[in-house]
Amino acid sequence: MRFHHHLIETVTPCVDHGRYPAKRIVGEQCVVEADVFRDGHQVVCAAVRWRRARDRSFVEAPMQPLTNDRWRGQFPLDENTRYVFTVVAWTDPYASWLVDFRKWVEGGRRDIGSELLEGIALLKTIRRRAGAGDERGAVDEFLARLDGEQDGPAALAIFSDPKLCELAARLASRVDATTYAPLLEVVADRPRARCSAWYEMFPRSQGRAPGRGATLREAAARLVDIQAMGFDVVYLAPIHPIGQAFRKGSNNSPDADGDSPGSPWAIGSAAGGHTAIEPVLGGLEDFDYFVAEANGLGMEVALDFALQCSPDHPWISEHPEWFYHRPDGSIRYAENPPKEYQDIYPLNFDSPDREAMFKAIREILRFWIGHGVKIFRVDNPHTKPVDFWAWLIGDIQAAHPEVIFLAEAFTRPRMMQALAKAGFTQSYTYFTWRNSKAELTEYLTEMTQTSMREYFRPNFFTNTPDILMPILQQGGAPAFKMRLLLAATLSPAYGIYSGYELCENEALPGTEDYRNSEKYEIRVRDWSRPGNIKGFIATINQIRRDNAALQQFDNLRFLTTDNDQIMLYVKATDDLRNVIMVAVNLDPFSTHECTAFVAPEAVGVSAGEAYFVTDLLTGNRYRWAERNYVRLDPHTAPAHLFLVSREL
Repeated sequence: MRFHHHLIETVTPCVDHGRYPAKRIVGEQCVVEADVFRDGHQVVCAAVRWRRARDRSFVEAPMQPLTNDRWRGQFPLDENTRYVFTVVAWTDPYASWLVDFRKWVEGGRRDIGSELLEGIALLKTIRRRAGAGDERGAVDEFLARLDGEQDGPAALAIFSDPKLCELAARLASRVDATTYAPLLEVVADRPRARCSAWYEMFPRSQGRAPGRGATLREAAARLVDIQAMGFDVVYLAPIHPIGQAFRKGSNNSPDADGDSPGSPWAIGSAAGGHTAIEPVLGGLEDFDYFVAEANGLGMEVALDFALQCSPDHPWISEHPEWFYHRPDGSIRYAENPPKEYQDIYPLNFDSPDREAMFKAIREILRFWIGHGVKIFRVDNPHTKPVDFWAWLIGDIQAAHPEVIFLAEAFTRPRMMQALAKAGFTQSYTYFTWRNSKAELTEYLTEMTQTSMREYFRPNFFTNTPDILMPILQQGGAPAFKMRLLLAATLSPAYGIYSGYELCENEALPGTEDYRNSEKYEIRVRDWSRPGNIKGFIATINQIRRDNAALQQFDNLRFLTTDNDQIMLYVKATDDLRNVIMVAVNLDPFSTHECTAFVAPEAVGVSAGEAYFVTDLLTGNRYRWAERNYVRLDPHTAPAHLFLVSREL
């Protein structure tokens, strides 16, 4: 029976003991840490071994000891792909012997003959492991210098020569090596997976004629305006054919008139299903034109991926076994009591024919990837099995690692986290419902300071077609500015639903639902009407692009103020070359003031050292220290967005 001397514990990054991959960005170093130790007092060595998941051979890099048996190493994430890695530990016999030999010599022991012989024997073993040539010749030189040497200090100097120690460490036998299991995985996503600004739109509502839906070519005319606001992802509500059966009318009325365009989420008609285009929007050539125009402006198109069907979807007749059936034989429509969605049939993921259904779903994604789509916003993923998403996302990304999946799952926290672990690149969050300083601090601390940081990438949407929060309904333009600034500076990924720039805030009484929602009707807007905040949005997005600190997430640190209506936080790059500090008035109705307490190390200065801050929203400059006065009027400036500098 062979016993292992070495113990390797608490390896990071690691999600659920290696069951799921950690998330990183291509071009970064994957920093690996582990507790590595062994019985006795011998010298331990450790290394991180890694490879691309598709490769067979590993590459190795040394790990360095930190404190208390904690070790750290790293490896480069040079490619947008999946990597696997592990940690290996072994004993260095030469270094272990040298530690004791040094103690004997420096302790004054005169009889060191036996220890000298032991050291020379180790060098001869190293020589046998050396390749013919320079390595073996170098060892021979040291052996020659030790021949006949009996003086302890002189021998110690030879044995301690850095060149010899490096050779001994590199050529050491690893007969007692221990390798951590299981292999751990990390996904290296492209940069837009972490940092992106999303703009959600209904293409049919981008026209100028009331009551007539715009085509995709007409909708493409709005891309210049969206790009000017600084967005880099244009997310389209479903563009597929809309069913006629049980078509909903204005404000989700079950009594639709003949002019109702229907909900885009009621997917499927005689014109086709999930790989077809709603005829009002045009055809595939029009979609390809829209994608090309967006790409030409430096933006990407994200598609809504909603796995549900209208009663008119071709799958209803072709694959009735893919749906839930009531005892009377009818297909069950979607329900979320007390709401009913007669125009939508959910898929049955326990269908006896589910394997064929899963392959058909995969083909939908492959089809749109073939038309230039690299980002999918997935509708209600929490109503489907988590293992299904792990399979589907893994399968798609094996061939197309650049594809990004955003989970729209406003559900229980554990399920939201499970979906992120299973492979979703980004996730919707509860940010929309977090308004107070305590709520925001607690929620963001959980995401940035716990294990969630390894796998959960939030996308802070300020609003959605389904969610118009009371603070936006009541707070006017100051609330819209404040919430956008929070979303855009707290998280590197955020989004707005179109109309936000116009501060649209009319809701059905007592609800979070928009009045006259464009989910059920075609809207026509004046995108430059007075009172819009397009310039403010463009400024915020430009600041995000110019400051690397705002393109990261887990570098967030909250600071202290003596007013609960003013939140203060800082983000900084690791080298402290870019430090951004944000003070926000969370009350859109009233002016507030406070004393802001800034820990010197948070902004990269020494205790007692003054520094300068420039408000990137106004250009004003201030001299700051550890205690600072802040006054914010939401009607003139809801926040300070400071760039920190030591120089005036």
